[in-house]
Amino acid sequence: MPLRNRVTPLGELVADPARGLVYGNRGCLHDAEGTIKRRFAGRRWIACQLRFKDWQRTALLQPGRFTELFFLDEATAFAAGHRPCALCRRGDYDRFMAIVGERNADAVDLRLHRERLDGRKRRLHDVALDELPDGAFVLRNGEPWLVRGDELLRWTAAGYTQRVPRAGRALTITPPTFVDVLRANWTSLVPLLHPTAS
Repeated sequence: MPLRNRVTPLGELVADPARGLVYGNRGCLHDAEGTIKRRFAGRRWIACQLRFKDWQRTALLQPGRFTELFFLDEATAFAAGHRPCALCRRGDYDRFMAIVGERNADAVDLRLHRERLDGRKRRLHDVALDELPDGAFVLRNGEPWLVRGDELLRWTAAGYTQRVPRAGRALTITPPTFVDVLRANWTSLVPLLHPTAS
């Protein structure tokens, strides 16, 4: 039975057997039995490499430890509101901070928290689709779709599927700070897009 630790572009936690390309956390979200009890614990939402140095991961969802989360790719992590980790992705973190112009992790985490949530509800931003860079996500018929070239690609936990032309306006899921980062031709240690986007 898959754990409920896969993250959608909307930031929701779902159970799915598919593997992601990016790892991260947003604090301890589970109880002593490993059951997810909350969506987040604090403002520090990070995205990490799947492997770092020779660190060995213990069994997932250990009592009192952070909840290990998995994302299809970095575009999904950005849409969900997770920034690069300052430990395992130091170069990415430094570049990210330079692009967004914040002085420290606390300042950027506060800014991102305001952009991704309106209280407990997901904050969406109205935009013209032709203004969005590749890698941003929009909401279409209640589902997340990736902006890629002249198309929108439907997100699933296993990869991108259906394609439709991009036109008109939409509600963007990706917070504005991450849209600006994507506009800066973002490249990093983790894959921006899953291979199914090609």
